[in-house]
Order: sequence, then C-alpha cells, then structure tokens
Amino acid sequence: MTPGIELVRPPGLTDSAPYAHAAVTDPGRMVFTAGACPLDAEGRTVAVGDVAGQARQVMDNLRTALEAAGAGLGDVLKTTVYVATTDRADLGVAEEVVREAFGRHAAPSTLVGVTVLLHPDQLVEVEAVAVRDSWQEPGPPDPAVTLDE
Repeated sequence: MTPGIELVRPPGLTDSAPYAHAAVTDPGRMVFTAGACPLDAEGRTVAVGDVAGQARQVMDNLRTALEAAGAGLGDVLKTTVYVATTDRADLGVAEEVVREAFGRHAAPSTLVGVTVLLHPDQLVEVEAVAVRDSWQEPGPPDPAVTLDE
C-alpha cells in the first residue's frame, strides 16, 4: 500500500464488509468513504422497504465512518446518493433525509436511481469525499480500526 494512505474500519459498523468504510490520505488529509449502507452493526439490512428509514441509517453509518477518520459531515466536499428505485418520489425521499442530516452544509451531491444495490433489501447508499486540515480531537484513529496492507 502507498505510504500515507490509511484505511479505516470503525467499531460500531459491520465488519462483514470486504472493504474499509473510509480512507484518509496526505496531502490535505482527504477522506474517501465507501458507500455507507443501511446495515446495523451485525450486518443486517434495516428498515426493509422504507427509503427514509434506510437513508437515516445510512447517514448514521456515514457519520460514524467520517468521525473515525477524523472528519464530520461539515467536512464533506461531495456526496453520491444511490437509490434502488424507478420512482422519482423515492429519490426525493432519500434526498430529503440526506439534506436534513447535512443541515446548512449544502455540499455538492449527485443523486441517482439504480437497478439494484449489493445487500438484500438495500434501497439506499451514500458515499462521500471529505477533507480536513489535520487530526481533529481526539486524534488519529486507533490502530486497531485501521487496516495495514
């Protein structure tokens, strides 16, 4: 792995995913998240059939991944929101939940309807790119939650 890249797997998010939930790199301490999914800590899809409920879980999981990487929703530069639907109304529901989570921080976002997402019954996924100047308190992630490859 290239020096300066840290892959982050925070406690509280499922460890069944075959990827890190966020990555941090120099310079500028960029943070790239994997798509946050509507999974609980055991890897089960929550709020089956409920776009808003899944979007809320997704945003909680995204917040957890960002915080473990030393960033927060206010540090996000861009998001991509995926909704497994052919109904534009579902896109609007997901967008409303995501925008509510970000509050006044109106980072650029792409919202797309897709045919299917990875996990059974999954309707929503959000990935983000964030930046931070340096480690925020309480400091860098615990080495136990980063992957060294």
